[in-house]
Amino acid sequence: MANRIMLNQTSYHGAGAIQEIATEAKARGFKKAFVCSDPDLIKFEVTTKVTKVLEDAGLEYAVYSDIKANPTIENVQHGVEEFKKSEADYIVAIGGGSSMDTAKAIGIIIANPEFEDVRSLEGVAPTTQPCVPIIAVPTTAGTAAEVTINYVITDVERKRKFVCVDPHDMPIIAVVDPDMMSSMPKGLTASTGMDALTHAIEGYTTKGAWEMTDMFHLKAIEIISKSLRGAVANEKEGREGMALGQYIAGMGFSNVGLGIAHSMAHTLGAVYDTPHGVACAMMLPIVMEYNAECTGEKYKEIAKAMGVEGVDSMSVEEYRKAAVDAVRQLSVDVGIPTKLDALKEEDLQFLAESAHADACAPGNPKDASVEDLKDLFRKLM
Repeated sequence: MANRIMLNQTSYHGAGAIQEIATEAKARGFKKAFVCSDPDLIKFEVTTKVTKVLEDAGLEYAVYSDIKANPTIENVQHGVEEFKKSEADYIVAIGGGSSMDTAKAIGIIIANPEFEDVRSLEGVAPTTQPCVPIIAVPTTAGTAAEVTINYVITDVERKRKFVCVDPHDMPIIAVVDPDMMSSMPKGLTASTGMDALTHAIEGYTTKGAWEMTDMFHLKAIEIISKSLRGAVANEKEGREGMALGQYIAGMGFSNVGLGIAHSMAHTLGAVYDTPHGVACAMMLPIVMEYNAECTGEKYKEIAKAMGVEGVDSMSVEEYRKAAVDAVRQLSVDVGIPTKLDALKEEDLQFLAESAHADACAPGNPKDASVEDLKDLFRKLM
């Protein structure tokens, strides 16, 4: 079996990288940008940093901001309508996963109008055309949506999130500028950072993992573990480390998949509107304990990457526990809760069934039944 790796055509990294947006847009002959960014980023003038680059270069743009934290089918449908009105020929997505996921769905539907029913994009959709060209500018260090072939949309009516996997949605350019992340509040820095760690650990242990993605994931675990506490404290070095670490994690997991920590987090977000990174952080150590017996010596490498000392002298049981404990401690240190007060016993069946049907579930190293998932959710109560 051949292993596939898909990455951006071009990516820029480092402070001031947003200046390259105008260079790329002009070099590619783009005329007008459809800027997707959420209302808060516009309110606090984070989006302005990019639109000023466009203005200074004499490039036209239209702004679309009807984007929720967990973007909905309606957000996408409205965005498709607005894109058509704008007469834009490319998209600049500015924000976290919500802005970039919305932009991907809009771009795919514009290029593949036969998929205008947003639900038809769930799973691996057989689209035939690359989406509208996207320049992705992350403002959070977590989702890595700028380098993945995935996006997640919330179906409010059915109280579920669905994952879309499509090589045609990859942004052609990623601009990872840590200066764009400097205004993130502590809570968002912590939750998106734990999302990135979940990407790295699930990507490293998923059934589809192989040598090249293992390389990405272990380096991402190392960088994130060293950087996240500093990033939450708003230290420059920590911010820069997280900007790089989350991108490297995305280079890996986008190509091999994730596991049930993400399946369960998607479900918690759809039912309780739990922030995705918080849900991932709460589920990750619980799922790691569940998966431990099916991971060979990988937890030894995770523990080492997270800076645990004396790992080589530990037994299998000891280094597996050390890896889980290191993840749990990092989560606590950055202020993530360990329990979900909203969780109710009567919701467990629906939650478990939804997580079991999620596109991330098949990649988990240990197969999980609906009953298994109910037991794992119950640990948050």
